[in-house]
Amino acid sequence: MSERQIALDTETTGFKPEEGHRIVEIGCVELENFIPTGEVYHVYTNPQRDMPTEAFNVHGLSTEFLASKPLFNEIAGDFLEFVGTSPLVIHNAAFDMAFLNAELRWDNREELQNKTIDTLSIARKKFPSGSNSLDALCRRFNIDASSRHKHGALIDAELLAEVYLELIGGRQQSLGLLDEKKRSAKRAEQAVKQRRERRNLTLITDEERRAHLDFVEKKLGDNPIWKQMGRAELDRS
Repeated sequence: MSERQIALDTETTGFKPEEGHRIVEIGCVELENFIPTGEVYHVYTNPQRDMPTEAFNVHGLSTEFLASKPLFNEIAGDFLEFVGTSPLVIHNAAFDMAFLNAELRWDNREELQNKTIDTLSIARKKFPSGSNSLDALCRRFNIDASSRHKHGALIDAELLAEVYLELIGGRQQSLGLLDEKKRSAKRAEQAVKQRRERRNLTLITDEERRAHLDFVEKKLGDNPIWKQMGRAELDRS
């Protein structure tokens, strides 16, 4: 019997759903017997609130871009159908599960009962020293993450699937995978598509954004809350 798993990632407006933060993007990659099948689930959602600067700096999803996207309760059924009862492979699983279950509760649905496989926990046990962020693990395993200019749930889920295969024993278990060039090309194409879509609906220029980020860093760089949010993001990145 084949074993189905789902590599999953989310993007959000902040760090805690209990503080009113919401999911804005979900990306899922289907694995069968540890091999990506090519089936994915990807959606942006309207959080019905503003996008904090700190979160925008991470994923680049603006309030204006998300305004036309569906609400979580409009996509919940499709999301639940895709993941089914399959185990969920997540980097820092507690974070994503807290948000997914909060969104489901707010929609008067049952929380997810799926088994979770936390790749951050696996990596910390396997590599107790040094960074175990997704970027760091991609570098450790020579996985091409050059298309990852900002966080994106689907791109990150695709990279996570490859990292997971390495963490559980290496690519010898995945001889049926597409070769590295094809995977890299696919991620690059997805990244270009997402950047183009975001740019078409973003109301400020890159130059204006850089100037704003410089201002924010100068004003908030020594703020302890700013630093705390930065440290928390390192384990997700």
